[in-house]
Amino acid sequence: MLIHIPEVLTRNEVSHCRAVLEKSQWVDGKVTAGDQSAKAKFNLQIPQDSAESRELGDLVLRALGRNPVFNSAALPLRVFPPLFNRYDKGMCFHAHVDNAIRPLPGTGFRIRTDVSSTLFLSEQDEYEGGELLIQDTFGIQKVRFPAGDLVLYPSTSLHRVSEVTRGSRWASFFWSQSMIRDDMQRVLLYEFDLSIIETRKILKDDHPAVLGLTATYHNLLRQWAEL
Repeated sequence: MLIHIPEVLTRNEVSHCRAVLEKSQWVDGKVTAGDQSAKAKFNLQIPQDSAESRELGDLVLRALGRNPVFNSAALPLRVFPPLFNRYDKGMCFHAHVDNAIRPLPGTGFRIRTDVSSTLFLSEQDEYEGGELLIQDTFGIQKVRFPAGDLVLYPSTSLHRVSEVTRGSRWASFFWSQSMIRDDMQRVLLYEFDLSIIETRKILKDDHPAVLGLTATYHNLLRQWAEL
């Protein structure tokens, strides 16, 4: 399931990210690619261990923590420290699937990539091309959102970034290991949660229907979760 989450970052947060990135060192994006992806990846990144990457990564993680849609849809157990990339004119990322397992820097632990996220940091009129193209059960989905918006999709999806033909496209990208490994189960729980939210707008929180739906949601989460 592909989910568009508007305004994950505020306008001030987007401006701050852009100001920091403007002064940052950029390196070949292949440094974080696997063997297969490295052959398809043509972009730039700021170094993963740089002070700028850590500062902006913490900013993004705080924003995710306060966003109920992200937490409902991803049900994150662990989130990989956000990375930051740019695609200048002529750059692209050919079709690929993200690595299934990634080491968490400096920890000795690894993360299973269940959910992929792209957080846009460039306004749509700042570049042409550069669409994120995600293949799902309904065909190819073309993703291009305003700065501060995020798209969330299964890491099992084949996807690519089309060639930028004008300007420069900046973004943050990262992966989450979900408490719910199976994408269909995550979809069901997310849609269930949305239904509970809508029901609570009509009925009181202590109404038997609300209590029953909430109990069933948590019992399903208890049944399926991997911690």
